[in-house]
Amino acid sequence: MSGFVEKPEPLEVPGLVHLHTGKVRELYRNEAGDLVMVASDRISAYDWVLPTEIPDKGRVLTQLSLWWFDQLADLVPSHVLSTELPAGAPADWAGRTLVCKSLRMVPVECVARGYLTGSGLAEYQESRTVCGLGLPEGLVDGSELPGPIFTPATKAEVGEHDENVSYEEVARQVGADTAAELRQATLAVYSRARDIARDRGIILADTKFEFGFDGDDLVLADEVLTPDSSRFWPADQWQPGRAQPSYDKQYVRDWLTSAESGWDRRSEQPPPALPEPVVEATRAKYVEAYERLTGARWS
Repeated sequence: MSGFVEKPEPLEVPGLVHLHTGKVRELYRNEAGDLVMVASDRISAYDWVLPTEIPDKGRVLTQLSLWWFDQLADLVPSHVLSTELPAGAPADWAGRTLVCKSLRMVPVECVARGYLTGSGLAEYQESRTVCGLGLPEGLVDGSELPGPIFTPATKAEVGEHDENVSYEEVARQVGADTAAELRQATLAVYSRARDIARDRGIILADTKFEFGFDGDDLVLADEVLTPDSSRFWPADQWQPGRAQPSYDKQYVRDWLTSAESGWDRRSEQPPPALPEPVVEATRAKYVEAYERLTGARWS
């Protein structure tokens, strides 16, 4: 059992039709047919959306995504049409709302990996492959790969795991031409972002993108290169052979699996509320990632 500990009721806003409640985002459609994405301060871990929010998280994700879309505009267009607040929307939506093109979304999580960790490490330890791609012997947790690889996954519903799939399976599902275009765009965007992050003392270990089509044009959608969709590691603390410090929700995961939380993740019980020190430390990591990557002060 997993999903929302407390599923929120979406706000009703004149002129907007609510379409979907995701782990973090609420999705609406406006009268022009455009999508309106609102990033909440919700946080998820171990397939649960937790009952405690992280202040400013949604704004950090939105503003960081906007910054990255600008850095990547010459490689692939984004779905963003406007950051203007829809008429009648609550003031709290400011800074966390994007008006976006309605795309034909590709039902694939486009994952790029430059370092070995997470589910990729687990597969490598069993078969020396990741998503069926052979890798050299001797790699450990945190090892840099010989080159970035495209390791797609199926997109799961809230409370379920994404499932890694082979490139051949993606080609079967969406067609060979689309699969090739997804792989090329994913690796190009990852490589650009990896170099930008490296210049700022941050390792981009892996990340996932979502793409859709606007007519025949491939467009980058959803969030991009945030701590929710990427593993960012401080370069000066990188040490292969162990779990790496990271700019994400590791404080949340660590507390949930600690004796202090009293929660057994293997049980069917929902996780408890987060204590204030964990909330504050997690917020600080999101803000630090934003400031180090963009060079701007969060306010």
